[in-house]
Amino acid sequence: MNTVQQVGLMYRQGVGIKAIARNLSLSKNTVKKYLREMELINSTQEEGDCRTDIDLASNEEHPDECKSRLDILQEYFPDYGNLLKQPGMTLQVLWQRYKEIHKDGYEYSQFCYHYQKYNVTRQAVMHFEHEYGDRLYLDFAGKKVSYVEQGTGEIIDCEFFVAVQGGSQETYAQACLSQQKADFIECVQDALFYYGGVPKVLIPDNLKSAVTKASRYDPTLNEDFLSMANHYQCTVMPARSLKPRDKSLVERHVSILYTRVFTKLHGRTFFSLHELNEAIGKYVEEHNNMLFQGKEYSRRILFDTYEKEALSPLPATRFELKDFVFATVMKNCHVQYRVDKHYYSVPYRYIGEKVKVAVGASTVEIYLKNNRIALHARDRRPYKYTSVKDHLPSGHQYVSEWNPDKFIQWGERIDPSVSEYIRKILDRPAYPETLYRGCSGILQFEKKAGKSRLVAACKLGLHLQSYSYTFIQGVLSRNTESIEIEEAETTIEVEHENIRGNAYYQSLFN
Repeated sequence: MNTVQQVGLMYRQGVGIKAIARNLSLSKNTVKKYLREMELINSTQEEGDCRTDIDLASNEEHPDECKSRLDILQEYFPDYGNLLKQPGMTLQVLWQRYKEIHKDGYEYSQFCYHYQKYNVTRQAVMHFEHEYGDRLYLDFAGKKVSYVEQGTGEIIDCEFFVAVQGGSQETYAQACLSQQKADFIECVQDALFYYGGVPKVLIPDNLKSAVTKASRYDPTLNEDFLSMANHYQCTVMPARSLKPRDKSLVERHVSILYTRVFTKLHGRTFFSLHELNEAIGKYVEEHNNMLFQGKEYSRRILFDTYEKEALSPLPATRFELKDFVFATVMKNCHVQYRVDKHYYSVPYRYIGEKVKVAVGASTVEIYLKNNRIALHARDRRPYKYTSVKDHLPSGHQYVSEWNPDKFIQWGERIDPSVSEYIRKILDRPAYPETLYRGCSGILQFEKKAGKSRLVAACKLGLHLQSYSYTFIQGVLSRNTESIEIEEAETTIEVEHENIRGNAYYQSLFN
């Protein structure tokens, strides 16, 4: 054993094989054998080794001459992987090119042997210890499941979604209609609520629903998928493109579920997606409760014992997929969501700013530079306005409160006749805001002309059936509200073709 160690020590120090054999009284073949056992040289190293004490200095000037045939061959191997991907390229073609350059090189069988051995060393894998509550692996199976549409008899193919916890390997699976963003996000949420908690990291594949632009170093995540991750307070770390070992755990479980779920679904007919998922859930539960081979525990036992308590708690509500659009705040302090053609208010200080509008099924959120500046309940009525009083300037706030009840109650506080006159104005077939302005002008006369005069003018208007701001303004400006009302009360109706009558004079005030 000491001799073997000496051989290795001297070789590492740069002593040639011939010198080692001479100093230790061994044959060169014995030295090579010991070095092969210690994996310090390759078994196919040539009989002659140029690393001798005598030639050491001259070899430094001609390093290529010191290389063995294997060293020269192995320099080509890193490029062969990409070359073999080209159409029509084979190992035999590469060997022929190699032999044209190196006439004394390896023959085809040895050439293939060394290349295969080189590939084996490149395929070494690392054992990875998964922490409980750390990672959730997500993937879609390559094969599909299906159900029959009961009304039409059409066969509906469905995607098969799989999620696996890294620590316990607790598995969740369900069928969905597609791999589109909405279906994928819904599947991930269903998995999180199935586990009853949130891991630190989600590891999806590079499908478009999760990754907009794949990159080995800095992938661009789908904005909606990232919003969902932010809602659940977890991060997203997509697997690298063409690197299935980054998510080998879920890849392996997909293969297992082919056996434990797909084979049991075979031959059965389902008439709805819900019915199909009920069957899948039953078989996945059996899979999770099955003991590991040679172990006394199952995935479910590991999950309940260790993983579940390591997960972060779920938020109070599920994530709501939103439609994101950009809009400019108009001068009336509103933005329009074009899909519903509805308007939502924004604080007036943001007039002219370009904001992001996030529209969900029940809410509308408005953001400026990632800060939420407005929140509304969604209203799908077209061409209507949803406004918050505090969003408007003080002058606009007053106008925004205009409605029929406001003016009727205002008139009632002055006098019932004033309230009745306001009702008559509001009953006119005109644009509401025009009527509101007229009502506001009439009621303002309480301060300008006095309460008693306004009441008298409204009574006159009711008697003459003349309902307008212009009528009240004319009567009060001429100070004729009392005179005219007395005359009106004592007037005797006379019918004659030369008498114009009340209708003519009413038209002058309207």
